[in-house]
Amino acid sequence: MKSKFIVLLFSGVVFSTVSAQTFECFSSKNNDYWRKSTVKVAKKSTFKEVELKSVTNVNPTFQAWGTCFNELGWDALNLLPQKQRDSILYNIFSPNGDLKVSMGRIPMNANDYARDWYSCDEVAGDFQLKYFNIERDKRTLIPFIKEAQRYNPSLTFWLSPWSPPSWMKVNGYYSVKSDKAYNNMPAESEIVLFDENSRHDNRYSPKKAASNDYLIQDDRYLKSYANYFCKFIGAYKEEGIAINKIFFQNEPWSYTVYPGCAWTPEGIIRFNADYLFPVLKEKHPGVDLYFGTINTNRFGDIDKVLSKTSTTGIFKGVGFQWEGGQILPTIREKYPNYKYVMTESECGWGSFDWKAAEHTFGLINHYLTNGVEEYTFWNAILSDSGVSTWGWKQNALIRIDSKTKAITYSPEYYAVKHYTHFISKGSRLFYFNPRTIDKLPIMVFKTDSNKTLVFVGNFNDEHREISLKVNQGFLNIKLDPHSIKTFVASRV
Repeated sequence: MKSKFIVLLFSGVVFSTVSAQTFECFSSKNNDYWRKSTVKVAKKSTFKEVELKSVTNVNPTFQAWGTCFNELGWDALNLLPQKQRDSILYNIFSPNGDLKVSMGRIPMNANDYARDWYSCDEVAGDFQLKYFNIERDKRTLIPFIKEAQRYNPSLTFWLSPWSPPSWMKVNGYYSVKSDKAYNNMPAESEIVLFDENSRHDNRYSPKKAASNDYLIQDDRYLKSYANYFCKFIGAYKEEGIAINKIFFQNEPWSYTVYPGCAWTPEGIIRFNADYLFPVLKEKHPGVDLYFGTINTNRFGDIDKVLSKTSTTGIFKGVGFQWEGGQILPTIREKYPNYKYVMTESECGWGSFDWKAAEHTFGLINHYLTNGVEEYTFWNAILSDSGVSTWGWKQNALIRIDSKTKAITYSPEYYAVKHYTHFISKGSRLFYFNPRTIDKLPIMVFKTDSNKTLVFVGNFNDEHREISLKVNQGFLNIKLDPHSIKTFVASRV
């Protein structure tokens, strides 16, 4: 996405149809959320005009907000009586609700927010997948998804695995790393992860990259695992859940004590190009294959994969999360013809506080200003401290107290709502201020109905006063310390 600095917020060319004289303003800060007011467009600027960047090339149309369906989220939801469950599901998934989530991520096999480890076929040597089944999912994830579909029958879905069946892996175990507190993997099994020639560079994440692929690189295993994806897609389709894209692996560069699978660039190319893409094209031609989810800033590893596959049509798009977001701009500049998506918003450490809300607000600014057309959140719902089966406390948008059954919509929930309630499918970004400049993340969108949206955050300890040019007038904005605002044109 090429850009240039400008002083005027809305140019006469791009926004010549915008004639609104008032904006609805929605304001939030810690312990004071979603205050609504009306702001008039002034004839003169009262404060210093902000210098923004304009999008001048490759301006993608936004497609969807998403979240992941996890077992512990389903368990948390089921702590409540039906009426309260319905209220939460409406707020998250209904096109008329708060967040308007229209896309779901489905974990294939257990992820770190499953109740415990499982896969759809743990019969060692079952290369024909005779014993493949989704019976576990029919008791947990699928009922969760069905409940969401009641409020939005048009939900779309994508999937990614955290770990293949354990018998398909070189260490014969669901995790990558051993941890006495959270798994029974023998510490000796870690020997396969790195060898004496393993690459090491403190500037990159992970600091030491895997030397070996954890999926066994034998034709029988590679072929069977590719067919495993197809079986899973078909089984979910029979349940009325149509998956439209897949990623071969969640975080190939995370070496975890929970379900995971390490990969090398060579293994990624081999599996996707020679096995997964051909069988997917044959059995599920309507399902797209994306590269990811990328969780590393090791540009060389990602470039190696894309340089070998970019002319083959294997990958329709690329998905980034965590440290991968650091190299999104450079990857997108070098490979502009892919679709780019954000696959997992960062989960924090179970603080459920305003700091987490600011972080997510800024993270959305970073990804949307760098051209992603979809953005997926992690846990929408958790109970109590948000701890996973494997001991990691994480944030969620909604928290449920398992004892009192009290429901808390977290500060992060409102930070997310500031975007998702207004940026709908078909909206496009036109101007922005990166979150790193003056701690004032700003984005200006126009919806498919030509309505102007302005998103502003102040992450400073002091008040900020800024003016933004709107056609022949100005939005003169006062921002409290650590606050966020959304402005919506009252008419077009």
